[in-house]
Amino acid sequence: MASQPVGPFRAIVAIPKGFGAAADVIALVFLVGGALAVVEQTGALRRAVSRLIAAVGTREQMVIPVCCLAFAAGGVTENMQEEIIAFVPVLLLLTRGLGFDALTAAAMSVGAAMVGSAFSPVNPFQVLIAQRLAQLDPASGWPFRTAVLAVALALWTWGTWRYASRHRTARGAAAPSELAGPNRRLDLILVLVLVAFVLVPLGIQGFGWGFDELSAMFLVVGIAAGLIAGMGVSGTASAFVEGFRAMAGAAILIGFARAISVVLEEGAVLDTIVHGLFTPVSGLAPAVSAVTMMGLHAAVHVPVPSVSGQAVLTMPILVPLSDLLGLSRQVAVLAYQYGAGLSDVLTPTNGALLAVLAACGVPYDRWLRFAAPLVALVALVGAAAIVVAVVTGF
Repeated sequence: MASQPVGPFRAIVAIPKGFGAAADVIALVFLVGGALAVVEQTGALRRAVSRLIAAVGTREQMVIPVCCLAFAAGGVTENMQEEIIAFVPVLLLLTRGLGFDALTAAAMSVGAAMVGSAFSPVNPFQVLIAQRLAQLDPASGWPFRTAVLAVALALWTWGTWRYASRHRTARGAAAPSELAGPNRRLDLILVLVLVAFVLVPLGIQGFGWGFDELSAMFLVVGIAAGLIAGMGVSGTASAFVEGFRAMAGAAILIGFARAISVVLEEGAVLDTIVHGLFTPVSGLAPAVSAVTMMGLHAAVHVPVPSVSGQAVLTMPILVPLSDLLGLSRQVAVLAYQYGAGLSDVLTPTNGALLAVLAACGVPYDRWLRFAAPLVALVALVGAAAIVVAVVTGF
């Protein structure tokens, strides 16, 4: 398909189109932020975090591997990204209470989730789509992928723990005494929030929920929490507005990130980019070709920040190319999986990453300085796994 140049005015028009295309994600960001602002104003979150800090005692660094494993599990099973925004207020309270900074909260949540997604043997939005497009059994290769996942996640957890240890500050103050005693209203609100968090993966996996259903759920949670706490309609609405204001920056970043994809789609240049990038690898040795494919997938993921969209775009080209090169289709899937998945941790066009960073108050350049060396180390694990797969005929 011939390219269709996008002029300056059409590029500007792509910005509101980007906001429209990302409307469901933006609505989720606003309503999650609003609901949790209501819950925060009730004091329920501070009460829960205070209890958790007291329970942890002097073993606060155990929180990091536990959180990394929990969020990685979300990435492994359902490509958890935008859903993490809901957990940010709780994570910030927890990390600050334990003497860790906001970047630690981002690293052990969105970072761990994306590493889990990248190396997952069962991610339905990534590896399972690629397996289907490559005409492979969806369950094939899971022992190999699981072993590589364990190594990659261990490295990310170690890097997060190392950073948190080096940037430790004094533990936060304990919760006020009025939050420490018996309070049935606050306990009921905590139960409500816990049910909501349980319903996030359950709704997505079991009920087929999308962002609209999740947004509606958090809207109900916010309203119910405000009324239970005795804030009234006016107080609850004001708290929602405060939450909206706090999440406005994240919503804007998501809209602009999606606008970049709109420009590339309207210019009909994505197919040309993919073909031009991957055709030269046909002259390389099989193992070198496979590792190069991984790097090229990382580059393609910048203009195509959707892992499922990238699978649909690239696998029809790479499957016949891998057949010609004598590479197994499993290797072609690995190259896509590790390249595109790890790029999620760094690419500025990933609206979910930017939204979580904005919600945590972590500048992108600071995140890049932390994450880039660690991603490079984890990428070496992926590259080594691909070479092993080529040599062993995986």
